[in-house]
Amino acid sequence: MTLFSILLVLLIEQFKPLRADNPVYAWIRIFAARVEHSFNAGQPEHGRMGWLVMLSVLVVPVLVVYWLLALVGPLAQFAWSVLIVYLTLGFRHYSHYFTAIQAALNDSDLTEARRLLAEWTHQDVRDLDAPEIARLSVENALITTHRHVFGVFFWLLLPIGPAGAVIYRVAEYLARVWNAPEMKDESFGVFARKAFDLIDWLPARLTAIAFAIVGNFEDAVYAWRNFARRWSNETTGIILAAGGGAMGVRLGTPAEYASDIPEPDVTAYDSSVGDIEILPGEEPSARALQSTVGLIWRALLLWILLLLLVSVANWLG
Repeated sequence: MTLFSILLVLLIEQFKPLRADNPVYAWIRIFAARVEHSFNAGQPEHGRMGWLVMLSVLVVPVLVVYWLLALVGPLAQFAWSVLIVYLTLGFRHYSHYFTAIQAALNDSDLTEARRLLAEWTHQDVRDLDAPEIARLSVENALITTHRHVFGVFFWLLLPIGPAGAVIYRVAEYLARVWNAPEMKDESFGVFARKAFDLIDWLPARLTAIAFAIVGNFEDAVYAWRNFARRWSNETTGIILAAGGGAMGVRLGTPAEYASDIPEPDVTAYDSSVGDIEILPGEEPSARALQSTVGLIWRALLLWILLLLLVSVANWLG
């Protein structure tokens, strides 16, 4: 049932992708803001309470309905699974940005590429050149695909069904929003960040393995083992290091590579120093965006094959 619901949603998304500003997401944003306003008293334990309230309100009803519909019949349960997967799986939420940026770079229209990238990432990209625009686009595509697709796949495999996908997506959202730049001096989001790191620990590594299998395996594993911990967030580093290695593209910046090096060594960065060696690969370009599309699609097919094997094993069992 899980495999069929995913395949149906992927098909529906090709014709009717769910917009990122849909009413369900808008309500969750409002709810998360109210919980943060009500519980944020400056201590990490308040963030833990708020996180548990958010998860309980959003996950428990999904799980209860899923179990109750099992009494009605498999079709009703399947329809519920499709609805929840459609709301949590976002294969094409942001693909239009990536495609448009790729077209702008191919036309050498850096102004349009910067505008699209700023709208997508909400970062100041006014001074970025073409390689930096390509790099940020590739990085955002890999991370977004993992968090909206591959991570959801893993949690859908759990016995709790679509409720697992809700847990993953809500945990990812809270970790991101409650640790936004405007809240960097507060401890309210500490628990949300740590909880999502735990929830995403295995899915992130499975995504990195998938990138290695469908890309350049040797370079992906080498980059993963030697460079992943040099990002400030190791989980992000694993995905980007493996993805970049699989494509032969250099992702990240020297400062990110040296994130665990003392500050004087970072400012005195020198690629000839072995301890802060530059990640191998070519400098990102417009061609790297096309390589990213191919890598993501091959990884998607690999995940679907894995889901198929799991489904067959369950049927035979």
